[in-house]
Amino acid sequence: MASVSSSPRTVEEIFKDYSARRGGIIRALTYDVDEFYGLCDPEKENLCLYGHPNETWEVNPPAEEVPPELPEPALGINFARDGMTRRDWLSLIAVHSDCWLLSVAFYLGARLNRNERKRMFSLINDLPTVFEVVTERKPVKDKPTADSGSRSRGNKKRSGDGQAKSNPKLADESYEEEDDEHSETLCGSCGGNYDADEFWIGCDICERWFHGKCVKITPAKAENIKQYKCPSCTKRNRQ
Repeated sequence: MASVSSSPRTVEEIFKDYSARRGGIIRALTYDVDEFYGLCDPEKENLCLYGHPNETWEVNPPAEEVPPELPEPALGINFARDGMTRRDWLSLIAVHSDCWLLSVAFYLGARLNRNERKRMFSLINDLPTVFEVVTERKPVKDKPTADSGSRSRGNKKRSGDGQAKSNPKLADESYEEEDDEHSETLCGSCGGNYDADEFWIGCDICERWFHGKCVKITPAKAENIKQYKCPSCTKRNRQ
């Protein structure tokens, strides 16, 4: 189930573990939501949503060992599926997932000192919660439907509809909160936050954004791409 990844000990290792598990859960509740919904059959036994340190997710019964190796996520998430609206059900699971992610992080950080725990929570708190992402209070797609270009460079490229897409950071410089708004954009691959100093590229199909390094696209390559499809969308189109 939710096993410890190489026994993370330092603040950085625990935060990396947290970010990866969080990324897997966000994927389950957003991009893979139809698959996740189908797996949560109310007729099955108690099920839990796990996020793993390799950024994947799974729906499974809880661990059989007592006590478990790590804190366990909310039990029986499948039972309420058909008794609530889909949005409310996903929001509820998102809240419980945030609680689980924090419990795992602080379980792993039990041996940290006061300052280290404070720094770990600060890193965690800089990321939007799963609940904020799922309810679109801090959406993953907090950006225009651009196809590619570095956010830090003001590039304009054309999408499939022929419309020029502007750099979101330069679209309206009169708003002081613009940087904060786009700082909540998450990489669809690693789940990391937007950084104005890094090259990003947006998928024209699913509208997710990615670090160029995560999808092996450089600014030079992006200039020659009329319509960018991320690895997931490319794989789906081939099936």
